[in-house]
Amino acid sequence: MELQFSIIIPVYNRPQEIEELLASLTKQSYSKNFEVVVVEDGSENSSKEIVDNYSKELNLNYFFKENSGAGASRNFGMERASGNYFIIFDSDCIIPSNYLVEVEKALIKKYTDAFGGADAAHESFTIIQKAINYSMTSFLTTGGIRGNKKSVDKFQPRSFNLGISKKAFEKTKGFSKMKIGEDIDLTFRLWENNFETQFIENAFVYHKRRSTFQQFFKQTFAFGKGRPFLNKKYPDTAKITYWFPTIFILFFAIALISLFVGIKFLALLFGMYFTLIFLDSLIKNKNISVAVLSIFTTLIQFTGYGFGFLKGLFLKN
Repeated sequence: MELQFSIIIPVYNRPQEIEELLASLTKQSYSKNFEVVVVEDGSENSSKEIVDNYSKELNLNYFFKENSGAGASRNFGMERASGNYFIIFDSDCIIPSNYLVEVEKALIKKYTDAFGGADAAHESFTIIQKAINYSMTSFLTTGGIRGNKKSVDKFQPRSFNLGISKKAFEKTKGFSKMKIGEDIDLTFRLWENNFETQFIENAFVYHKRRSTFQQFFKQTFAFGKGRPFLNKKYPDTAKITYWFPTIFILFFAIALISLFVGIKFLALLFGMYFTLIFLDSLIKNKNISVAVLSIFTTLIQFTGYGFGFLKGLFLKN
């Protein structure tokens, strides 16, 4: 089967981000034609003018629809796309020039009906964005499941960098109405329908994520909140590791309380862990400020996910 790529991009009130993404797509080294479908999800701050500026450089289709969320917007785009393999990006991504070449190479070598890739920090990102990227991708914080091929067994693609064949989309009906964890839900339904997924190591994107600590906390809280629902819906996929952030913040609180009564052992363990975070981030980012902030973003990540997970446990689904 000859691969015909359609790139699907939902956007909501982020015209500046979509401009950077489209600009990066014009620099693809991929020699074949590919389609770009931009779905404006009821934005008040429209990106149409910016999209129109790239209409001569890219095979672009722009749609405006009522606001219904990212999942429904991705489905909307895939329903109208002309390709046979859809690639989904978040609007806050910048795409390396060799991305499509690497995807095609990987799918020719080992075809799967879905794939995912990692994310990385672009040199233009702020120090906070680089620290957030470290916390979300480091082996010391997430076990490397979001960007380390050796740590990936059965990969769960994430919607910021996800590929799915037209056949698999039509069979699964794409993303559900879930607002949180809809990409993981899609992965589980792909597996239920005997579609295979894979992690393509070289198909990474530069993902801005959130630019403030508050935004990052809200994001990780939402991730944690959605996980118990997924565990209930797909009990065979539940793992004890999903409890780790909650256990982490519990013992961190105990360590702080213990210090007041002169017990330092737990605090020393956390001190050693955060020292490792600092050193690892310093080696990878070569920036002391990013390394220091990586300690804070790691703590925010565990706190947000952990409290979100606890809240999700007590919600009625």
